[in-house]
Amino acid sequence: MKAILWALILSVFLGASAKAQQSAISLATNALATNSPSQREEVRAKAEKGDPAAQFLVGLQYNNGQGVPRDDEEAVKWYGKAADQGYASAQCTLARCYQDGKGVTQDYANAASWYRKAAEQGVADAQNSLGVFYERGDGVTQDYEEAVKWYRKAAEQGDAYAQNNLGGCYHLGQGVTQDYQEAVNWYRKAAEQGVAVARFNLGICYAKGEGVPQDYIEAVKWYREAAEQGDAQSQFNLAQYCAQERVLKISY
Repeated sequence: MKAILWALILSVFLGASAKAQQSAISLATNALATNSPSQREEVRAKAEKGDPAAQFLVGLQYNNGQGVPRDDEEAVKWYGKAADQGYASAQCTLARCYQDGKGVTQDYANAASWYRKAAEQGVADAQNSLGVFYERGDGVTQDYEEAVKWYRKAAEQGDAYAQNNLGGCYHLGQGVTQDYQEAVNWYRKAAEQGVAVARFNLGICYAKGEGVPQDYIEAVKWYREAAEQGDAQSQFNLAQYCAQERVLKISY
């Protein structure tokens, strides 16, 4: 178990892709949850000697209450140690803490700063989050073109939420020339990865004939898939279509 754990930590530390890093982090965290106290102590010792991968994992331990009492402030402390050394996953996680006010005073400007550091290292989640900040003007000056730039970087890595967000920019013409077909293209990529709001958005496009031929059957299909995931607007739209269908049948 020890060899596997440190191989996972090493794979995160030595410049693996963002997707590979997240997979390794998940596996390493699970390993820490099930391994012996002595192995957790070894991770702690390495963290105290300045190993950023170990520091990040200690932060996760405090966040999850794995072998230690759950403590959000202590988690932030260890994320910060790793983030200060340029550890991208810690930078992204620390940004989320500042965004949510978890273990630290909520601070959108600080969140944006840490998201940027991670985004510039290619972390798709950070790129998408930075795009959201630019779209909303949270912690940064609102800038739709900058939002599109970061959404695209994440979307091209396969990040489903960024794909949906980029589709929304094309749909509304925010930061790019309005292009319904391109909106549908990105909504579909996200919808096929299971993002409920993207399925709803794709349903809207089919219902209105925006970027695709108008097709109520296809619209209902996507509304139904989103509704089954609990999307309230899709449930409402689906109910409306079902009610209309019943009226038509009665009238006929």
